[in-house]
Amino acid sequence: MSMKYVVPALAAIGGAYAQSSCSVSGTTTINAAADASALSGCSTFSGSIAIATGLGEAVSIPGVRRITGDLTATNNSLIPSISADSLQVIGGAFTLTELQVLSTLSFPQLSQVDSIEWNALAGLQQLAFTSGVEQANTLSIQNTQLQTLDGINLAVVDTVFITNNNYLNDISMQLGNITTSLRIESNGANVSAIFPNLIWANNMTFRNVSTIALNSLVTVNGSLGFYSNEFESLQCANLTNVGTNKGDLTIVSNSNLNNVSFPSLTKVGGGFSIQNNTELMMVNGFPKLAVITGAFDLYGDFTNVTMPALKEVDGAFNIQSSSTLGGCDAFSKLKSGGEIRGKYVCNGTVSKPSGVGSNPSSASGSSGSKSTNTGAANAMYIPTAAAGVMGVVAAMFGLL
Repeated sequence: MSMKYVVPALAAIGGAYAQSSCSVSGTTTINAAADASALSGCSTFSGSIAIATGLGEAVSIPGVRRITGDLTATNNSLIPSISADSLQVIGGAFTLTELQVLSTLSFPQLSQVDSIEWNALAGLQQLAFTSGVEQANTLSIQNTQLQTLDGINLAVVDTVFITNNNYLNDISMQLGNITTSLRIESNGANVSAIFPNLIWANNMTFRNVSTIALNSLVTVNGSLGFYSNEFESLQCANLTNVGTNKGDLTIVSNSNLNNVSFPSLTKVGGGFSIQNNTELMMVNGFPKLAVITGAFDLYGDFTNVTMPALKEVDGAFNIQSSSTLGGCDAFSKLKSGGEIRGKYVCNGTVSKPSGVGSNPSSASGSSGSKSTNTGAANAMYIPTAAAGVMGVVAAMFGLL
């Protein structure tokens, strides 16, 4: 709905600047800065607001405290600034897409939105969100120049997707629960992902992260994956379960990783994969891990693997290392006793270590490692029910 129809309608009720609530059917389009100023009498705007693609001046929406619908600006190469000095709530989506010169986003009182969906904001480096957004169902930020997310500090969220923000080096929030998924990848070269209060998550994927903190995490209902990160240490001190709903724990191609510690983890409801972490020499950070209902798939350069509490692996079991390997004797006993139920491989001095489903390319036998292969039955376990399995099938075939 155009502003030329909205403003007379408000005036007819008693003056555009005297209204505390304004109802509009559909979407109101702001074609000029004056159109936005005309909304100043609406403390609650019932409807959605869209900024026209051809508008080339700063837009300020004064006085409005609540928008029940969406606030949208897309495909505008001219608008330099969007602000709303009193806006506290956006009931729908806050969508900003393809705004090439937008450099100022000022919403000092905004605290609640249904979703934030920002993409291709090449000029946006920081936020002026003084109060801070604490409630949102969806947070999607892609292809911006943001350096931090100061002003966005969510406590509970359904979905987080933060990717391809090349200058973003600080991602930290008070999140306690992630009900659907979190995905962080391809942001700044030194990006940190700090979630000190996170207790429960459904699915999480981390890629290209330099520092990570998940100190309070207790349960991941689905899958948890760490791929191609830069951190040296990965610690989840309180994590007890991964894959309650048949999800996977995957740690793949983290080139600097030399220490992994999950001292409280007891069960993985899907596959367990540690692969191609070239600095990881010892896999001994899982002292309580007892049950893996999918495949156990480890390959790399490590010299020792210990799992003292392990008593059940329902899928294939594969350990391959290019180094002399210790620890296979204990796993051979588990295989003989039936605790390992699928195909079994445990070998050191392998020229080209690889994942589940492949045979060791060579083994000298000097490590004292043993390799035992059963028949084709149960040769591979592929999870079928985990939502957002984060590439674990590809990882199990050594493709990640």
